[in-house]
Amino acid sequence: MYLKQFGQNINSYKNLKKIDSNAILILQDGKFYRGIGLGYQGTATGEVCFNTSITGYQEIISDPSYAEQIINFTFPHVGNVGSNEEDHESDKIWTKGVIINTEITDPSNYRSLKHLDKWLKQNKIVGITGIDTRSLTNFIRDKGAPKGTISFFKNNKLSIKKLLRITKKWSGLKNLDLAKKVTTKKSYIWKDLKTWKKGQGFEKNKKKFLHVVAIDYGIKKNILRYFSNFNCKVTIVSCETSANDIFKLDPDGIFLSNGPGDPAATGKYAIPIIKEFIKNKLPVFGICLGHQLLGLALGAKTQKMNLGHRGANHPVKNLIKGNVEITSQNHGFEIVKNNLPKNIQITHQSLFDNSIEGIRLKSKPVFSVQYHPESNPGPQDSVYLFKEFVTCMKKNAKKKRY
Repeated sequence: MYLKQFGQNINSYKNLKKIDSNAILILQDGKFYRGIGLGYQGTATGEVCFNTSITGYQEIISDPSYAEQIINFTFPHVGNVGSNEEDHESDKIWTKGVIINTEITDPSNYRSLKHLDKWLKQNKIVGITGIDTRSLTNFIRDKGAPKGTISFFKNNKLSIKKLLRITKKWSGLKNLDLAKKVTTKKSYIWKDLKTWKKGQGFEKNKKKFLHVVAIDYGIKKNILRYFSNFNCKVTIVSCETSANDIFKLDPDGIFLSNGPGDPAATGKYAIPIIKEFIKNKLPVFGICLGHQLLGLALGAKTQKMNLGHRGANHPVKNLIKGNVEITSQNHGFEIVKNNLPKNIQITHQSLFDNSIEGIRLKSKPVFSVQYHPESNPGPQDSVYLFKEFVTCMKKNAKKKRY
């Protein structure tokens, strides 16, 4: 076992040769951590955030909402159940890098097919382990999510000053539209697989009573599986697909997916499209980035959070029902509470910082939540939202028949 490396300042880097390491994490202010590289050998720059989940690391890493981000896992034993072919949330991995406290042990799980280190290499994800992730988490908590760079090379030739220049030069997530980068290139129909069940795997949905058009800003597969659970056909379209082209598909409802980047940047082309759905009285349901974009379309504003929400244990109060839901979250932007348009009702609120976690349009079947009710990974307290959306679509489908 090697020494857990606490953060140091760039001014002390000359003394680092005494530490047996081949990887480094450097932050925009010059603070750095030396450790042992894992995964893909190379250099990766992104926003360094932390996730507090204790399970589901494969689903987290494969979530497209983590595009241009480096994930610091607060739970120390990441990788101990290996990886498999069923827990991918996207066909391509967009996460830039991972930070893990402890060396990965040999996997021990009946579903495991591949060591996490091998899986990271295969998906070209740069990682570092052996650093004090608690110290890093405290830094992010106090200072906000910084820009950072991980570099891993076996020859140990690491130019810290050069890596610091690379880190500072990166633009950051603010004003960055990443939906265009992660979205599907062409429309497709979901293969009707339902959510995974032990002993059964993925069963197929054979009943398709309703048609959902899902706009892909970085959609997770488990969202599509839940729609299959509720007997829906799902057509997934690119984030830039016009409202007219979507209307031609004759949807019963529109789903606005999760995704990465700044909603204000994505909103430049997304907002006019969403406004058309609302004007035509179609049921609309948004999650995460989709929630933020819906807020913008309804006249609200968004802003970058100093400390985002990322984990599977976030308490949210349902202001309509009065109960508390434990939720899975991954976002660094939020809808601004001040000067919220009068036609918007706040339906859910974070019990961590009182930020908006859910809204709905008072006069139409249009609503959204900031968190992830598809619960992969995470608790299933909020699955009812899919049922509520399906109920809205049933009413809309009934109207279309008359």
